[in-house]
Amino acid sequence: MSWYGKEGSMSDVVLSSRVRLARNVEGLPMGDMLADERAAELIKGAGEALVGYDRIDFDRLDPVTAAAYAEEHIVSTEFAAAKSPRALFTNESADTYIMVCEEDHFRIQSITRGYSLNDAYAHAAAAESALSGKFKLAFDPELGYLTHCPTNLGTAMRASLMMFLPALTESGQIASLARQLSKLGMTVRGMYGEGSDAAACLYQISNQVTLGITEEETISKLTRLVDTIINEELRRRRELLGKSADEAADICSRSFGILTHSRLMSCREFMDNWVNVRLGVSLSQLSDGKVDFGIPSNVTYKTLDTALIESQPAVLTLLSGGGELTPRERDLRRSALLRERLGEAG
Repeated sequence: MSWYGKEGSMSDVVLSSRVRLARNVEGLPMGDMLADERAAELIKGAGEALVGYDRIDFDRLDPVTAAAYAEEHIVSTEFAAAKSPRALFTNESADTYIMVCEEDHFRIQSITRGYSLNDAYAHAAAAESALSGKFKLAFDPELGYLTHCPTNLGTAMRASLMMFLPALTESGQIASLARQLSKLGMTVRGMYGEGSDAAACLYQISNQVTLGITEEETISKLTRLVDTIINEELRRRRELLGKSADEAADICSRSFGILTHSRLMSCREFMDNWVNVRLGVSLSQLSDGKVDFGIPSNVTYKTLDTALIESQPAVLTLLSGGGELTPRERDLRRSALLRERLGEAG
């Protein structure tokens, strides 16, 4: 089962937690300088070290399947699009995914559901331990782990949380939040990381500093900041509930009707209405059910977040049997999928 098909803590605000470790083998060229023959040897060695993991050779995948992994946040878009030998090792029971021959030799990442940063770190560290038993990892006493990109030197760790912040977005606080976090060595990015748009009020909050700080200090600092963001987001949701509950209920119930009764649904229209329905679930809980938001009680965050991933173009195409779909065919299939997922849940 993929990470998004599970329950999680604080899922009203945090969709997922992720820890990514960049690691390289001492003496091997990095990035494009690594010859295909050496890359193949590296992939083989990784398979020997990662007992119990499944291997997927990405240079043999069709473009749609590769893109679907990126839409699921399991691999980077660059990794999905590359043509050189590369492989993904997966251990879905531990929510751990390892890209071999990405920008760095190993990109170890664990993605866990909800607010569970410590679990993600433990899973990623376990995978790193397995690889370090097979390979001598490039490490300098002063610079830390040596990486393809100098900005990753030190711990070479990126810890992040995917946060749902509709109230802070509506109040125009995201830009201010980004400035404040930047001063503290953190950054705010869109749904698909660096350079992506903040679609559906989803933001990745992650550390920016990796040099001169330990992994544990990074996790602790990020956790304190995220706790503050969660409290402020929930405060503003309660404020919205107190000031305009009926108006909010009308918007949320209309969006649920659109998602469950439309016959054509573009990805943009879906995400715009998904925001309202997900917020409606939260506001209904905050009001202790006293306000009717028109959303059945068994429509859960897990249901909605699974629909979010499954409605993305490449994942949707695979769920429809693969092959090439026109935009109109995707819109037809997306609306049918939403009627199945949300209509059944309702």
